[in-house]
Amino acid sequence: MALVVFNQKGGVGKSTIACNLAAISAAQGQRTLLIDLDSQGNATRYLLGAPVGDAQPTVAQFFEQTLSFTFHPQPPTAFVVRTPFAGLDLMAASPALDELLPKLESRHKIYKLREALAQLAPEYSRIYIDTPPALNFYTRSALMGASGCLIPFDCDDFSRQALYGLLAHVQEIRADHNPALALRGIVVNQYQVRAQLPQRLVQELRDEGLPVLEPYLPASVKVRESHQRARPMIHLEPRHKLTQAFVALHDRLHAGA
Repeated sequence: MALVVFNQKGGVGKSTIACNLAAISAAQGQRTLLIDLDSQGNATRYLLGAPVGDAQPTVAQFFEQTLSFTFHPQPPTAFVVRTPFAGLDLMAASPALDELLPKLESRHKIYKLREALAQLAPEYSRIYIDTPPALNFYTRSALMGASGCLIPFDCDDFSRQALYGLLAHVQEIRADHNPALALRGIVVNQYQVRAQLPQRLVQELRDEGLPVLEPYLPASVKVRESHQRARPMIHLEPRHKLTQAFVALHDRLHAGA
């Protein structure tokens, strides 16, 4: 199962959500892979504590390989690195993703990630994909190859207006390229239970029949410490309310799997 975390708006918690769900899957005994398609590499730094070195494989090297014909291409597993967390592997981001973008688009390599995911599926029971804050080649590649999509929502009016466009993009890709793509739901992030605006916005989304997932992820400064120490919440403070919300969300997403 490959699950994309997607939103064109930056700062909504894509990397945090993807990394924490992946860490919980691994902690529960599932062999798990996180693919970081964002050239900023926030998910990579979150799981490794630093960007990858020049000698380490990256997802950019995987895409670069697709631009050159070879009789014996390296399998996708050759571009995977281990994280400090048992059962959790990573295809790390690199700034080179930006340089490769126009070449990949002009050479029509949009389905190469889908092919890689099919090859990786026997190795990993859970695959999470963190995407850049743009509907570009990498995001489309992920949506065309994945079985599910999560959309983070950070409880402001700008996010709400952008949400309808995001849902339309997902529907279009499902209709034209990937009928297996399921919208798994909208993840409410940085939710302040005592603030009126988040309550109103979330209730209005629910009233419109949109697939808003529960529980909502509460706002917490602890997540900043989690980023700084490069330890997902399940490894930093497993009893924290945010950790427990992540676990409940994870278990809901994978119920019956």
